[in-house]
Amino acid sequence: MTNRFGFTKFSIQEFEQWINSLQLARTVISIQQHHTFSPAYVHFKDSNHFELQQGMKNYHVNHNGWSDIGQHFTTFPDGSILSGRSLERSPACITGQNANSICLEHLGNFDSGKDAMTAEQREAIIRMTAILCRRFNLPVHTQSIIYHHWFDLSTGQRNDGVRNNKTCPGTNFFGGNKVMDCNTHFLPLVSQSFPFSIQNKPDLLKYVSVTASKLNVRSEPRQTAKKVAGLDPASIGSVLRVYQEENGWYKISNSQEHWVYGKYTMNVSRAAVKTAKLHVRNGPGRSFDRVGALAKGHEIFIVHEENNWCRIHMDEKWVSKDHLKFILKDLT
Repeated sequence: MTNRFGFTKFSIQEFEQWINSLQLARTVISIQQHHTFSPAYVHFKDSNHFELQQGMKNYHVNHNGWSDIGQHFTTFPDGSILSGRSLERSPACITGQNANSICLEHLGNFDSGKDAMTAEQREAIIRMTAILCRRFNLPVHTQSIIYHHWFDLSTGQRNDGVRNNKTCPGTNFFGGNKVMDCNTHFLPLVSQSFPFSIQNKPDLLKYVSVTASKLNVRSEPRQTAKKVAGLDPASIGSVLRVYQEENGWYKISNSQEHWVYGKYTMNVSRAAVKTAKLHVRNGPGRSFDRVGALAKGHEIFIVHEENNWCRIHMDEKWVSKDHLKFILKDLT
């Protein structure tokens, strides 16, 4: 591993070791796939990984007005991987879909007739996606592995690429950018690359969302305890897993002594859509306007229930409780 400009460069083997040893407070339920479009292969000079990553950060901060580079990781044509923004922070990549997600940018323009993906980058993308699925206990399907093309650019509503969509991650990304292409060409490679089975988490008590701008993680359940070295504070809106409660403190790791003060969190419930299409409204009832829709299997966090309607985390958007399957419920 090498470091420059605040970024770390990994081989796929180094990335696997690093991510498996990483302690992360934020809950991850999806992995986004993107291409950079520009810079593209013509800009890659075999040794300018850090300069290209810094250039993307400068554009995101100075042109877009974001606080940091948008993506968590970038893959390069030689198979290298560079870190981006902290994994404790949501990415800035798909409107309305960034909470609880990891964003992968793949350097290149993978629309048809443009950059032909190298074997090295292809292997890095497949293995990296599989490693992340295993690390965060995610099933290999099109609710947890998502393409930017599937979401309306203005609203963030998932429409599977039928209107107002980018081509990202490219019309020739592993055979195409449609849901069918992902199921046919990409997901089987991910499954074959790193076989694993989803593990149950019987010790998990509940989920909470951070309500403070930043919430420190401490080594013991008390205010005077040391902050956990190497672990960034959890950001506002981050969903944390709770495994133990003690005197108002929550243990957020099932293997490490990582604690946060519960005063600065609120309980949330995790649920999945169980109907083919679930309308999202701007209030708790059918008289309110539709503002989007969710597909079957889409997972959300719920912060409030009212008259059999559920408000989606960090949003004034509501869905009918009748069409949800609760994975873990605790709003008390």
